[in-house]
Amino acid sequence: MTGAARGARLRPYAVEGLRLAAVAGAYYVSARIGLQQQLVRGQVTPFWPPTGIALVALMLWGLRVWPAVALGAFLVNVTLGPSILPVLAITVGDTLSPVCAFLLLRRVGFRTALDRLQDALALVFLGALTGMLLSATVGTGVLVASGALTSQDFWPAWSVWWTGDAMGVLVVAPLLLVARNAWWPRGVPVLRWAEAVALLGGTAAVTLVATNSSVNLLFLVGPFLIWAAFRFQLAGAAPCVLITSVIAMRAGAEGSGPFSGHDLLAQMVILQAFNGTVSLTALLLSAVITERDRTLREIEEACDRLTEALARLAPDEALDQWPSSRPEERDHRKRNRP
Repeated sequence: MTGAARGARLRPYAVEGLRLAAVAGAYYVSARIGLQQQLVRGQVTPFWPPTGIALVALMLWGLRVWPAVALGAFLVNVTLGPSILPVLAITVGDTLSPVCAFLLLRRVGFRTALDRLQDALALVFLGALTGMLLSATVGTGVLVASGALTSQDFWPAWSVWWTGDAMGVLVVAPLLLVARNAWWPRGVPVLRWAEAVALLGGTAAVTLVATNSSVNLLFLVGPFLIWAAFRFQLAGAAPCVLITSVIAMRAGAEGSGPFSGHDLLAQMVILQAFNGTVSLTALLLSAVITERDRTLREIEEACDRLTEALARLAPDEALDQWPSSRPEERDHRKRNRP
């Protein structure tokens, strides 16, 4: 076998190895970022981006990337302890959770474009809220069984763990799915860019005010999410959800604003309810509007095909009796009528 042939044969394995290394590296780096807001024992945080990265990797490349997820989870947890056996058990839970979420989503026919209402519902309720129950339960149970936490700390730690894993799916996964198909728009009016900047800036400003006010003003975020979904669909809604959730997570970790005066469990319940509502609102509206636009395009295309077919069958009558769905054609016919 020649060197060129051997290289061609080994190239797919090299590409697969690089892919697995990239997934494991992204898992580890994002985990270190999430640990900046740890609340329990230095390793349980209300924002765990690796779950979103792992789930998207499974969506794009299938179950064969699970070893990369497991490696990333092990590298993160081995530095946190408490000992090697609990670390291995936590790694298993952190690996199985996104795998189970992926299998649930695949079971219901989830599409990564997130352009259907059922896809948005599936990602929220199956991918995030249900799929992440496993890692939270296994991880917290292992910490209690190993003596790292007391039994009284189980539910507060579990709530933080589940909130963090679910947030990783709700916030990171839609953003990665949008970025996967992102392209730099050309010929976009300046006002459109100004609107996008105003949307992102306004979302951040309102969320900061709402999460630092003694009065509960979290509902003020809603109009900005609706604005993002109606005007920019998922491409605008996903960044707004990220901004809102990260700011709210920081406020929840610090116990400020609407999270003040509550114990850890109550803070996580409020945070999860808020983030779930934000994500559900943005994803559902984006999916509904995308579906509407697609339906309108399909109706227009069907009308155009019908008009063309009628024009071929009755060329003298079809143009006058069957107006096209295209505005420029309708205007042309009006100007040329006797």
